[in-house]
Amino acid sequence: MSSKRYYVYIMSSRSLNLYTGVTNSIYQRALQHKRGDIDGFTKKYNINRLVYYEIFEHIGNAIAREKQIKSWTRAKRLALIKSMNPAWQDLAEGWGEKAELQIPRVARDDKNQEVGKTSEVEKN
Repeated sequence: MSSKRYYVYIMSSRSLNLYTGVTNSIYQRALQHKRGDIDGFTKKYNINRLVYYEIFEHIGNAIAREKQIKSWTRAKRLALIKSMNPAWQDLAEGWGEKAELQIPRVARDDKNQEVGKTSEVEKN
């Protein structure tokens, strides 16, 4: 039996407007914020960078943590983010984008260098 997961997360705009929320799918929620699918504060202020999150097994604990973080001063929230993500990287960068197929170098056949075989170019 797999356990449910709940996430408390903080999104940021480039100008450091912050939004704290809770979700059961950090992947889907981050993409919604990135696309501007959620009307309101985050869409208005272009808050689309995931800068912090925590994982919980129980929704009650996640909601309590969300309320705790929301009650903090801005300075305390900025310090929390900086403690875990000092470079303020977008933790969801690249999520939802089409991935290029990555073929390991050892599996490539781009030079036809299977053992015992030589291409026509190499023979001449």
